[in-house]
Amino acid sequence: MFGLMMDRPLLISQLIEHAAEYHGDTEIVSRSVEGPIHRYTYADAGRRSRRLAKALAALGVAPGDRIGTLAWNGYRHFEVYFAVSGIGAICHTINPRLFQEQIAYIINDAEDQFIFADLNVLAILEGLDKSLSGVRGIIVMTDRAHMPAQSVLKNLLCYEDLVLAQDETFEWPEFNENTAASLCYTSGTTGNPKGVLYSHRSTILHAFAVNGANAIGLTADDTILPVVPMFHANAWGIPYAAPMVGAKLVFPGFKMDGASLFELFEAEGVTAAAGVPTVWLELLRFCETESRSLDSLQRTLIGGSAPPRAMIERFDKAHGVRVLQGWGMTEMSPLGTITSMRRGERDLPAEAQYDLIAKQGRPIFGVSLKIVDDAGRALPKDGVAFGDLLVRGPWISGSYFHGVDPSAFTEDGWFKTGDVCTIDPHGYMTITDRSKDVIKSGGEWIGSIDLENIAMGHPSVQEAAVIGVPHPQWDERPLLIVVKRPEADVTREDLLKTFEGKVAKWWMPDDVVFVEALPHTATGKLLKSRLREDFRDYKPISAEE
Repeated sequence: MFGLMMDRPLLISQLIEHAAEYHGDTEIVSRSVEGPIHRYTYADAGRRSRRLAKALAALGVAPGDRIGTLAWNGYRHFEVYFAVSGIGAICHTINPRLFQEQIAYIINDAEDQFIFADLNVLAILEGLDKSLSGVRGIIVMTDRAHMPAQSVLKNLLCYEDLVLAQDETFEWPEFNENTAASLCYTSGTTGNPKGVLYSHRSTILHAFAVNGANAIGLTADDTILPVVPMFHANAWGIPYAAPMVGAKLVFPGFKMDGASLFELFEAEGVTAAAGVPTVWLELLRFCETESRSLDSLQRTLIGGSAPPRAMIERFDKAHGVRVLQGWGMTEMSPLGTITSMRRGERDLPAEAQYDLIAKQGRPIFGVSLKIVDDAGRALPKDGVAFGDLLVRGPWISGSYFHGVDPSAFTEDGWFKTGDVCTIDPHGYMTITDRSKDVIKSGGEWIGSIDLENIAMGHPSVQEAAVIGVPHPQWDERPLLIVVKRPEADVTREDLLKTFEGKVAKWWMPDDVVFVEALPHTATGKLLKSRLREDFRDYKPISAEE
């Protein structure tokens, strides 16, 4: 038999070693929790990651142990990613924005041995001290000068002390590439969050996909700023994709307001970014208020929830920035589809391009998707039929941390996303709703996302949500809930006119409610379950007629 390729495993430690050797002088810039902007290089990060790996081994961390992080986007968190996974342990990122009860549940469910924590989230752990009996120690991600003078937490360790106590002569171990590397928990909007394990192999394959020319397409010429947190599906894989190609990294820390982000964009020459729509609303508002332009930014990946078409247009017309809409889930590592255009589509008029980008895009190589009806029968990809979306692929979860959930997976291995969508003949997917958010009126489905996008096109609307409310005749009718832009003067009638001629008459919202703010999940998604609860007794005008 003829020889084949080397059977060397794909391991996350190879990413930082590659960056350190071949892009060693490329910068990593971080806004630190302590205040100052921190700068160093991939070569520095490689050396410190090896030192931290030795420190963890000295603490008795073994392969398979879960090591938690409660931290923002910064250089120390970046080092933890590689040091923990590199020795065969599992890096478990925890969202500090969750309720304390959820954080305690996640830490205990994962059985975290140690937790790396930023200074400004220590209070969260202090409030949970008696609930975390299995945690052996808290590693505070700072230097000796900034360590807290006192704390109720036992066995507090200083990050910099651990790193400086070791040298950098460390050989990364080799093991099976299917070994678990990291652990992320779902948002948990209904019931307890579920843990999703990513392997070394799936992480590196996903990084290759992220760097594809039809995806984000990072190169060594890029400066990427991931606003998406490192505790949100591993910042969409960017901390792995950037060192793979030697792109400069800029970490925003915990300051993600418009002014702070713009400062980094301008000072560091950011060319690519990634984040959820709520973050970009703040940045665009800052730029408009201060008459500033995003001069260096070329493209931004927007995900987590669908960006309004008006946002796509504002980025392009005001700043010359190309929006890439990405769709995925924690269970998908998370990237599944992206708005990569087909041959000739970039020659279309701008308005037609905006329409394409407003869709959820086409699957990247490695991701298969299909839509099915309630009986599980495949539906045509004609852009008209819509049904439940199923996905599968090499970086898509086949089970959860504690085993398979039969309600989430089909017998033949497809993952049930919970989204309802259409797929057109060219592969463009358009999500019409989450299955739990679909509005059923008179036996027909109404997609809330389409209505929200139309509302967001009105110049007086800052944010909008559409939910179904009970109706005595039609079962449910759509209710539009709106946050006005500052100083805006808009009425219910003004907004309802926006829908005329754009949707079928029976799709039009029955009423409009103005609120000060909309509820969001800890990852920035609209929390429609809360809105449905708040408005469960609401009677639209048509119900009273």
